[in-house]
Amino acid sequence: MKYVLIILTVLSIGSCKVSDNSKEKLKRTDKIVVAHRGASGYLPEHTIAAKAMAYAMQPDYIEQDLVLSKDDVPVVIHDIYLDDVTNVESVFPERKREDGRYYVIDFTFEELQKLNVTERFNTKDGKQFYPNRFPKGISSFKLHSLQQEIELIQGLNKSTGHTIGIYPEIKNPAFHHKNGKDIAKITLDVLSKYGYNTKDDKCIFQCFDAKELERVRKELKSQLFLVQLIEFPEETKQFSHFATYADGVGPWYKQIVDKKENGEWVFTSLVADAHKLGLKVHTYTLRADQLGEFSSFQENIKVLLEEANVDGCFTDFPDKVISVLEE
Repeated sequence: MKYVLIILTVLSIGSCKVSDNSKEKLKRTDKIVVAHRGASGYLPEHTIAAKAMAYAMQPDYIEQDLVLSKDDVPVVIHDIYLDDVTNVESVFPERKREDGRYYVIDFTFEELQKLNVTERFNTKDGKQFYPNRFPKGISSFKLHSLQQEIELIQGLNKSTGHTIGIYPEIKNPAFHHKNGKDIAKITLDVLSKYGYNTKDDKCIFQCFDAKELERVRKELKSQLFLVQLIEFPEETKQFSHFATYADGVGPWYKQIVDKKENGEWVFTSLVADAHKLGLKVHTYTLRADQLGEFSSFQENIKVLLEEANVDGCFTDFPDKVISVLEE
């Protein structure tokens, strides 16, 4: 009942601009908008509430970062750690490892349900990363599984008639292998159970670990749309290899925007290089409260999606990006 009330509330928010004609919307733009950790600019990241609010904003996809619990449940959370988004230190003070951190993989899914989720904060001083976002430590939010989120999104697709997709990312597969767990296979099995098997099934699968993503395609035989996330400049030299197993790349936007000269933005060759190989480019992460070198969020959006010609973006503020694209 609690989640139903959340969904009904966010669906009524006027600023979300829920479209009743998704086909018309697709004619206006071919850019992909991904709700990064849900509507994380407004509610604590990766909570069911943030995902319901994101759904009401009508992005193309909603993202799920995934880490395995002790009993092999894919948990929707951004990191392998718990202590910077939950109250784990006060609930299970004795469960930290020697490095002082609390790991998702050390807790069963049932134990994880005892934790409260809050806005991301610095574990050293307790201050939240984005001070103007949802206040830290208030209201009630919980961790949830990939299965629970898929059922929410698929249920809303059925009740609203929309076809919003999912965009899962497996986090730190090497760490999981070291702890005896195959997060890629477990995640793919869950996705298959819910009907996500091919490139037509509105599911884009992403990972930073190139070796693991190649394994997903070649060893685990996945036919999903795969995106190779990239973090370091030298990885742009590997696009030809990425194209042998991936369908797209996900670079940090600063790998695309080089500088501004005489009032004009100058770009690297990244997007052109990817497009020559048939790779789509979905850049991360556009934030209205972290503009960097841009004078406004509107400029941030237009520079990346129009001038740089990226195919899509991850954003904490999907409603704002959609609003600019629909102008």
